[in-house]
Amino acid sequence: MLKEFKNFIMTGNVIDLAIAVILAGAVGLVVNGFVTDVMMPIIGHFSGGVDFADLKVVLDPAVVGADGTVATPENAVMYGKWINTIINLIIVGFVLFIIVKAYNKTKKKQVEAAPAPPAGPTQEELLIEIRDELRKK
Repeated sequence: MLKEFKNFIMTGNVIDLAIAVILAGAVGLVVNGFVTDVMMPIIGHFSGGVDFADLKVVLDPAVVGADGTVATPENAVMYGKWINTIINLIIVGFVLFIIVKAYNKTKKKQVEAAPAPPAGPTQEELLIEIRDELRKK
């Protein structure tokens, strides 16, 4: 059973999947940083200085005690963070589209560059060979 598991883990598909998951996590962090630190300030600038992450609908305001500490935290729907997530999704989708398009273009070039395999014998030639072999017997 251990040998079967080792063979399963060492197959190319499992290793490729592991690499893809690790790279996807890294690309996700890069894109998230790009959206949060680059795109959202630009979008906020053109939308009148609005930071989408701060947009919310307060359901219950925070209750502050007499000593100045927060007795009950604010209860709010943070729809601005959801807007950030949607923008992040659109950018990730676009980046993946560009990557897949470039990959397909290189794959197409490889297929075009590959030489055609030599033509095998036709069906008639094979039948003639079989007939000749049967005649020899």
